[in-house]
Amino acid sequence: MNNAFVYRAHYRTVWLSDIHLGNTDCKAEYLLDFLNHSTIDTLYLVGDIIDMWAMSKQFRWPESHNQVLHKLMSLSKEGSRVIFLPGNHDAPLQKYDGITFGEIEIAREMIHTTADGKKLLVLHGDQFDQAVCFGPLQSWIGDKAYDLLLFINRWYNRARAMLKFPYWSLAGYLKSHIKGANKAITRYKYACINRAINMGVDGVVCGHIHHPEVADISGKKYYNDGDWIENCSALTELPCGEIKLIYWTQTSHANNLFNLRMSKARGQKKAA
Repeated sequence: MNNAFVYRAHYRTVWLSDIHLGNTDCKAEYLLDFLNHSTIDTLYLVGDIIDMWAMSKQFRWPESHNQVLHKLMSLSKEGSRVIFLPGNHDAPLQKYDGITFGEIEIAREMIHTTADGKKLLVLHGDQFDQAVCFGPLQSWIGDKAYDLLLFINRWYNRARAMLKFPYWSLAGYLKSHIKGANKAITRYKYACINRAINMGVDGVVCGHIHHPEVADISGKKYYNDGDWIENCSALTELPCGEIKLIYWTQTSHANNLFNLRMSKARGQKKAA
């Protein structure tokens, strides 16, 4: 299709995090589709854009991941302001805080002012790990359990694709019903809000925990933009200042995109 005929929604601001390029479970095709259907004044890349942890174990960089990275870099040359806030999975880049590479700004934290004058602290969220984690053993067990959830989610959705059903995050559903996970999410939210209170801002935008949410807590706004591992979500600000979450798998053409992604995956497996 000629790009001139592709409808594009315009956003004053978009926040994306936890893309995890280089990870098996990265939904790069969905993200590329979202970016191709959007025009963005300011783009915040809120950490874990490249999964250096996963690539240190096994290097994986399919063409779709390369296309996403190229698209993100090209946006800064096409008039969008792009700010990258490294997280824990791309931690080696945190040392470049305050430096601009090409047209991309790098920062650990940033204050964003909305169209209606609200001040929002933007950060990945790994800054609060010590306040959330229950100790090294529980943290290790949590990581292994999450890897298992993603494995189950991957095969579950392959089966759904074979039955012509759309993508659905089984991992997100299971995680929301695990008591320990809910407790950690609550502690994380309050750690974020306490930072916002101490800084005297109106709210916080973060990622890190792969749990998209908008909430009012202690008179402050809590925004978590989610991820592109489970939820394929973005936090967006319209020109009027309205902020809302978008789940790209719920768009009208998501079913076709999901089936295409599964077909490609099966083709790559056969080729290997």
